[in-house]
Amino acid sequence: MKRYLILHRDYGIRQKLALFFFIFICCNFSLIARQDSDYAKNRIIVKFKGEVHIEIDKCYKNNKTGIHDLDSLNKVLGLEYIKVIGTKRTRINNESQKEGKILIFIFNRDQDIQSLIKIYLGTGLFEYVEPDYVGKSGGQSGFNVVPTDEYYYRQWGLYNDGTFSLYAATAGADVDMEPAWEIEQGSEDIIVAVLDNGCSYTHPELEGRIWINSGEVDGNMNDDDGNSYADDIHGWDFAYNDNEPDDAYGHGTNVTGIIGATGNNGIGYAGIDWNCKIMLCKILNDEDFGYYSWWADAIIYAVDNGAKVLNMSVGGSGYSELLEDAIDYAYDNDAIVVACMMNENSSTTYYPAGFANSIAVGSTNPDDTRSNPFFWDLTSGSNFGSHIDVVAPGNYIYGLNHLAFNNYDIYWGGTSQATPLVTGLYALLLAQDPSRTPSEIRNILRNSAEDQVGDLEEDTEGWDQYFGYGRVNAYNALSSYLSVNGSSTDIHRMEVYPNPVTLGDEIFIEIENFNNPYLSITDILGKTIYRKSFFSENNEPINLVIPEIGIYFITVHSDGKVYTRKLTVN
Repeated sequence: MKRYLILHRDYGIRQKLALFFFIFICCNFSLIARQDSDYAKNRIIVKFKGEVHIEIDKCYKNNKTGIHDLDSLNKVLGLEYIKVIGTKRTRINNESQKEGKILIFIFNRDQDIQSLIKIYLGTGLFEYVEPDYVGKSGGQSGFNVVPTDEYYYRQWGLYNDGTFSLYAATAGADVDMEPAWEIEQGSEDIIVAVLDNGCSYTHPELEGRIWINSGEVDGNMNDDDGNSYADDIHGWDFAYNDNEPDDAYGHGTNVTGIIGATGNNGIGYAGIDWNCKIMLCKILNDEDFGYYSWWADAIIYAVDNGAKVLNMSVGGSGYSELLEDAIDYAYDNDAIVVACMMNENSSTTYYPAGFANSIAVGSTNPDDTRSNPFFWDLTSGSNFGSHIDVVAPGNYIYGLNHLAFNNYDIYWGGTSQATPLVTGLYALLLAQDPSRTPSEIRNILRNSAEDQVGDLEEDTEGWDQYFGYGRVNAYNALSSYLSVNGSSTDIHRMEVYPNPVTLGDEIFIEIENFNNPYLSITDILGKTIYRKSFFSENNEPINLVIPEIGIYFITVHSDGKVYTRKLTVN
């Protein structure tokens, strides 16, 4: 993130152009590439600063500005055509006929527009650089993605309007999935492994979504790829040692559907990730029982076959070095296990959630309280303890039926149902930027979670043993573009609320555990509209009003790290 600091140095235009072109080539800008979709992908609008003079005739004749280094950069980036805003007679903001101020740069291919904006602003030549937005008639909002799935209205954890019929619901007690889908819907390049009871993988909601082992020839019963598992086309059944990880219990099919039931297809329910491939590893038998050795084998199998996030809605109370070694093997190979806290309403540690290199997930109700009890037993409840990371909606969770594919009336409840929601969100974050490490994504999940949403006696400010860092928020996570250079022990926290905010209303910014921080707010064009240094140890919350509708980025700089939240003002 040094590129943000280096802009304050007094570089000449040639050095700035070289620097920013180098950053463009070397850095991955996918963190912001999907931020907005309603603008042209092959053009930007630029307004030169008043003291910068360009040769307007060259713009018309040969698509050059007369600024040698800028023209060189344009050529490398594929600039095809320059359009001057206005006619030759009435160019906007021109001081003379020979001086052009506002131009459109049109490129010969689609670009990462937000990255281009940063590059051009960094030259110091422009007053502003912005996308060429698309307008349309004012009859339909395009911000949220509302899937067409027939029973989506039952999925209160994704969108909660307070009308859920089975439990007292609170509007907004959800993970803000609709605006999150506007940012990211998943990638078929991401493999998610589900380690569970197996899955009824021929379900119509999973069509085309199940991972296929391309190294195997189906039906010949040979180990064609040499991985010690013959005909492991869709994964493996570690409970019965065969190549049919099917589900005779129902739990695994429900969990799989929460992660990846295909959304927006007009039937059933919407999973969190609509495009990932799902690898099936059956680690529980048909009586819902499994050995740790099966679990460890399955973890290694999944990682070795390309899975980057493994859902384990399972748990045992015995500590095992074998299982911990398997969890560490995944982590050391850029994969992670997301595991449930279990449902005993106690602080008993269950594994694999209790291991340091997993993500431990608890459950919430439709009113944002901790699930205590679940609907099926008055003595049940979401477990708590010092190892919990986050919580997610997990009680009264409708999903897929493993026996009757046209029956969508079955619901489950448990930390088992909260866990795949977090797994699906992890997969979306990885699709958004495949270079992210498990540590980085875990920190994004923690830092973007909503704190103090439940019973304030349990859900206290900051991390607590009942809610961890808070209830996950998919929109916050996918729009935060959080950069973390630290390890999984990094506990810096920044809260921005409400978000989105209505124009004219106050927002509050609160930070915690930063060393000598300073905060800045920039608009989408990179213009700083607010800056503040923090000198007190308490870092009292800031409250302010943003003056205009738009997208803003709130950034805290501390010890060489940059933590950012996206703010939407409607």
